[in-house]
Amino acid sequence: MPLSSHRRLTISATLVAALAAGVLPAAGAVAAPSTSDAAAAAAAGVRRPAPAPDMDGVAAALNAAMGKGAPGAMARFTGPGGIRTKTLGVRDRVSGAPMDTAARFRIGSVSKTFSSVVLLQLVDEGKLELDAPVNRYLPGLLPDDRITVRHLLTHRSGLADYTDKMFNQTVPGFEAVRNRVFSYKELVTLSLSEPRTTQPGVAYKYSNTNFVVVGMLIEKATGSPVAKEYQNRIIQPLGLRNTSYVHPATKIDGLHARGYLHPDEAGSPLVDSTEQTVSWAQSAGAFISNPEDLNTFTTALMRGRLLSSRMLEAMTTVTPTDATNTRFYGLGLRRYDLSCGTQIFGHTGTVQGYYTYAFATRDGRRSLAAMANTSNRGEANTALGGTLEAAFCGKKPATAKSASPSAGDFSTLPAEQDLPENR
Repeated sequence: MPLSSHRRLTISATLVAALAAGVLPAAGAVAAPSTSDAAAAAAAGVRRPAPAPDMDGVAAALNAAMGKGAPGAMARFTGPGGIRTKTLGVRDRVSGAPMDTAARFRIGSVSKTFSSVVLLQLVDEGKLELDAPVNRYLPGLLPDDRITVRHLLTHRSGLADYTDKMFNQTVPGFEAVRNRVFSYKELVTLSLSEPRTTQPGVAYKYSNTNFVVVGMLIEKATGSPVAKEYQNRIIQPLGLRNTSYVHPATKIDGLHARGYLHPDEAGSPLVDSTEQTVSWAQSAGAFISNPEDLNTFTTALMRGRLLSSRMLEAMTTVTPTDATNTRFYGLGLRRYDLSCGTQIFGHTGTVQGYYTYAFATRDGRRSLAAMANTSNRGEANTALGGTLEAAFCGKKPATAKSASPSAGDFSTLPAEQDLPENR
């Protein structure tokens, strides 16, 4: 072999090894790789160094959420560089206690991912089948035998979301159910009194009813309350010391952030919504947690600690939820495609007084949990979502900051709604 050819091969091999190790030769400033470059590198099995989180950008997003009406906001990021946190504002408007990343809060629809994990474990155990009719396990519950277990998890059942009518008027609706205890069947009956939204399997339409039925399936398959299954299958194995499913108890024990609900009427005072049964949601949204536990949960899920590879593959197989090609839904799991090409998996959460984001990269190497203690203020929710771009994509080049945002850029899109909002 000619010496020149040998040298070229040696240099190429050295470069490939350096890339695989995440090490690049020292040089001047290098532009961030394009999405296509990142995809090509991934296809070649080359792991590029992840961008450092832009914690100033995270703080700016938290501050923007406060500017839109949240008394306080916080975020906790975990990655190869360690743990980074940001807190702003207060967790209690009366005492003035500052926001604290150790504080517990209600995580709303992030609960759906917990419920989905338990149900998929039961599928792996042969106790349920994803493509079996729900009525096989809960005879006569639903008016259509075509609705399958998978349709529930993907929000493609066509079952109406009973919360649309329940919270048509935000504060009166909330006060009517704050201390009420529902049965699962009562909630399903509320849904069935409304017209179906689509034929089974035809289209995505988010509905809390789906995960109420998921809770019923878990209890039917195990013969145990969902609280026991959550505890034995997720909370205890992962050591989630600040996570609980306490329905129908109304208090949040220990250090916690109080939640504040915006009335529909402009200028009306905030309503402290901290204490409630969350019985209107149950397995669709009644969990309590904190940022550390949410980081642990999403990381463990993506790393395969909670599900078999087969079930995790099913869970992360997604379909679009809108026309932007940035938002997708799998089995109780959202996927967001960020402007830098990074894909993150997790869920959003809305419950009276709290907005939550809990996401991780598919390899579980990076995760973010963010919360603002308000709700019924969609602009605050959208602003909080800005923590995702800052945390997972890092600082944007100055040219990108000054460029006009495209309609499909995730960071410019209104937050997805887990509950009806009137402001």
